[in-house]
Amino acid sequence: MKHISILVPKGAILGSLEGSRQLFSQVNEFFKAKGQPPLFKIQLVGLSNETSVSGGLFTVNSDVTIKDAGKTDLIIIPAIDGEINDAIENNRDFIPWIVAQYQSGSEVASLCLGAFLLASTGLVNGRKCATHWLAENDFRRMFPDVTLVTEKIITDEQGIYSSGGAFSYLNLILYLIEKYAGRDIAVLSAKVFAIELDRENQLSFTIFQGQKEHEDEPIKKIQEFIENNFKEKITIDQLAAMQAIGRRNLERRFKKATANTIVEYIQRVKMEAAKVSLESSRENVNEVMYKVGYTDTKAFRTTFKRITGLSPIQYRTKYNREIAVL
Repeated sequence: MKHISILVPKGAILGSLEGSRQLFSQVNEFFKAKGQPPLFKIQLVGLSNETSVSGGLFTVNSDVTIKDAGKTDLIIIPAIDGEINDAIENNRDFIPWIVAQYQSGSEVASLCLGAFLLASTGLVNGRKCATHWLAENDFRRMFPDVTLVTEKIITDEQGIYSSGGAFSYLNLILYLIEKYAGRDIAVLSAKVFAIELDRENQLSFTIFQGQKEHEDEPIKKIQEFIENNFKEKITIDQLAAMQAIGRRNLERRFKKATANTIVEYIQRVKMEAAKVSLESSRENVNEVMYKVGYTDTKAFRTTFKRITGLSPIQYRTKYNREIAVL
């Protein structure tokens, strides 16, 4: 029997905590229905016997506290809520326990913003980790030694797992169920809970916000220029001359400040504008392409799919209600 410890952090988001418990518990029911013993022993592990979650709207009763929890096989870190630094500080006592368990052979999985608590352990330094795309800038700033994977719904590296935004945690739990119980049980779980199986990325959900939470003012001015003039042809030499910065120095500073090259940033700004047009207008793909400054159809479609995970037509069909009902 595999021992699963679902943490009950202070300020946890109840949905990811209870949703995980329900999915693992349902697997046990599947096994019982076949006359087999349950596969998982599931415990809620808190810092205290009772924990306030979801902004104080609910209280969760833990099965055990960390001082009495003992050895476990898998730790689930649910999403945390509120101001992120406060959430980490309020749950700091979990950190040495998680590290000790991992060093003793346990696996660890973070769900959505639970990645901030996972990253605070240092266990993902130099490794990949996913979180909600809304928190991308904060995560990069707080944990520069972690390789943030913004496009992936799931990461799996050396016994440490993470999931992307919000309800994508369900896909990570299904992934773990498949690993421990097999594909058939994972498929059955997906059908019972009406979860889309095998989703691989969260690109089509991402809204590019621009990374301006840095102190390099000349780079901010260049970002603003790009965002206000993305329809025009912009060259790196042009941007360098605007701020009297050498080209190589500009490229280095821009990458450091924004986590994007200048070309990537221009492309993301253009694609965000294209997404808005595809979502809200009746313009065809070529009209949208010209509107955001592209003249090469193949280049536009290739860049759009790389950034969103969908072709322009697929994206419009998925998100433009007026087009979808035709």
